[in-house]
Amino acid sequence: MTKKIIITGVSGFVAYYFLDYLNSIYDDCIILGIDTEYLDNKTIENFSNIQIKYLNINLLDYISLETAILSFMPTHILHFASFSSVAKSWLDPISAFTNNTNIFLNLIDILQKNKIKCRLLSIGSSEEYGNVAPEYIPINETVRLNPISPYAIARVSQEMMSQCYVSSYNLDIVLTRSFNHIGPRQADIFAVPSFTKQILESIKKNKSKDIILQTGDISLIRDFTDVRDVVRAYYLLLKKGISGEIYNVCSGTGRSIKEVIDILSSLLNVNVNVEIDNTKIRPSENRIIVGDNSKIIKQIGWQPKISINDSLLDIISYWQNKTI
Repeated sequence: MTKKIIITGVSGFVAYYFLDYLNSIYDDCIILGIDTEYLDNKTIENFSNIQIKYLNINLLDYISLETAILSFMPTHILHFASFSSVAKSWLDPISAFTNNTNIFLNLIDILQKNKIKCRLLSIGSSEEYGNVAPEYIPINETVRLNPISPYAIARVSQEMMSQCYVSSYNLDIVLTRSFNHIGPRQADIFAVPSFTKQILESIKKNKSKDIILQTGDISLIRDFTDVRDVVRAYYLLLKKGISGEIYNVCSGTGRSIKEVIDILSSLLNVNVNVEIDNTKIRPSENRIIVGDNSKIIKQIGWQPKISINDSLLDIISYWQNKTI
């Protein structure tokens, strides 16, 4: 049976790799991509093994979204659309909340009111956990949530709405708490592509192996997973996830930001000197975010395959091509 999949935020970083994965496995599906940004024809042409339709819709526009869903009648929905930057959520908390919680509520309310039977994957964030005591690290899905940023609070709200609609209306929603993911094509508002771009631009400009890098707090510890592993997890969760259940999507390995910079330095054979930019320091910060992925491994059979070195090599290659 042909799957009919709506992907919100289809022009984004993670959606690109999800489409690429579907294309690589020749999945029998029709995609309706929804976004406020245009998905260009050149990108669509890269995915010749799947059918892709596209609509330019703001998910806050309830009527347009409802019309699109009723016309397409999806079997699955993958909800990527979001205000995804923690740092920017401090600058614009209203947008962070509206463009996470409210767009999701529109989506599930349309499904419920129209009695549409489909599976929805709700993408959450490790930021929901907040600062976790050392004895609870690595963090499993039973750890109490303690969101400490506008972005994280919005993600918790999305998760709570999901569970409300599962229990009250029997909607089929599988949830993730996704930890940091990296890969080529990621915007440089995020730390790893920003570092990579800065280093490559400095090499090009100064012809020197001594690099000055502007950063925030490099002592923070994060759990990085390659985006190509992440989308495999999402595909398997759409197929095998249990409705109403929450799954950490993570590598299970913690690395400090300094360690990531050191790996980049080694791969590029440069000496990096860090300068702390106070504008990059957030009002409140999670010190250590390292996940326990045993639940998704046991229930779904997913494991990450791509090493941090391979991820960073591909990110370097991407930004080398962008900065030439």
